[in-house]
Amino acid sequence: MGVSPEKLAGFYKTHVNVKRICEQIQFKCLETLQVNLGNVCNQKCSHCHVNAGPDGKKIMSRMVMEEIIAFLSRHKELTVDITGGCPEMNPDFCYFIEKACEVSQLVMVRTNLTVFLENGFEWLINWYRDHQVTVIGSLPCYTAENVDSQRGSGVFEASIKALRLLNEAGYGVGSGLELDLVYNPGGAFLPPDQQQLETDYKRHLDREYGVTFDNIFTITNAPIGRFRKSLEAQGRLEEYFRLLEENFNPLALHNVMCRTLISVDYRGILYNCDFNQALDLCMKDKHGEPVTIDRLDEILEQQIKIETGKHCFCCTAGVGSSCTGAIVK
Repeated sequence: MGVSPEKLAGFYKTHVNVKRICEQIQFKCLETLQVNLGNVCNQKCSHCHVNAGPDGKKIMSRMVMEEIIAFLSRHKELTVDITGGCPEMNPDFCYFIEKACEVSQLVMVRTNLTVFLENGFEWLINWYRDHQVTVIGSLPCYTAENVDSQRGSGVFEASIKALRLLNEAGYGVGSGLELDLVYNPGGAFLPPDQQQLETDYKRHLDREYGVTFDNIFTITNAPIGRFRKSLEAQGRLEEYFRLLEENFNPLALHNVMCRTLISVDYRGILYNCDFNQALDLCMKDKHGEPVTIDRLDEILEQQIKIETGKHCFCCTAGVGSSCTGAIVK
C-alpha cells in the first residue's frame, strides 16, 4: 500500500532538515521567461521587494531587449512574463511588447493598475487589447484602507477606476481578454485560501464597484527589499522567518516556479526567480561567472543549479506561492 502525499509531507516536516531539501530543488524545463524591465514606478509600496519607485535608476535598454527577443524567436512556446517596477514606464516598453507578441504565444504584463491613469498612458489599455496582452494587476485587498496603507493614499480608488476601464475594453468579462489580480498579505502573515479569497473578491468588487476579473493569485511576501526593512524596524524579521519555516510544505517543492522559470534583469543577467534577482543572487556558469541572456541556450543544455536562501521558504510555506499563485491544490 502506498503512502499518501499528506503522510509523506508530515514525515518530512518531522524528520528531515527542510533547508537541505530546498537546496536539492532541481530545474525541470523552461516554460516561462520572466523579464524585469527595471525599477522605475509611479508608486512606492511598503512591501516592494525590488525597492521600486519614481527615483528608480534600473532601466532595461533596447539592446538587452533585442537579445531577449532573439532568444524568444528560437523558443516560441515560452510564456513571457513582463514585470518591474512599473514595466510600462520603461521608455522602450511598447517596442518590447510588440516584438514579444510577434514571436510568443502568451505575453503577460504585471501592472500596478494606477499607471493607466497617469498622463500620457491613457491609451495603454486599448493598446493592450489590440495586442491580446494578458493583464495581471496588483490589488492586495478589496478595501481602500488596506490597499492605501500598503501602496499609498488614493491608490485603491485609482485601481478601481483602472479596473473599470479594463472591463470596458473587454478585459475580465469573458471575452477571452484575461484580467487577473494579485493579492499579497498586508503584513507578516500567510495568504488565506486562494479559492475562497477569489470568491470573496469577485463578490465584493462586483457588488460594490461593478468590477469583474478572471483569476486571483495569492503571493506570500518575501522577506527582502522594503518588506524586510519593515520587519526589521518592527523587530519581527526572525519571527517571520520562523513562520515560513514552521509552515514548510514539502508538497510545494514539486511546483516551485524556479523549476520552470528564469528571470532576466535590466542588464540581461539571469536568475532563478525575481526574488533572487532582487537579492542579486544570479545564475552562474561553471567558472562562477554571471550568466546573461545571450548564453541562455548554452546554459539550458547543462544542469542548471538553483540558488537558494532563507527567503525561499516564502514559496514553500502553507499551500506554496508563485507568481501565478498557490501551487498546492
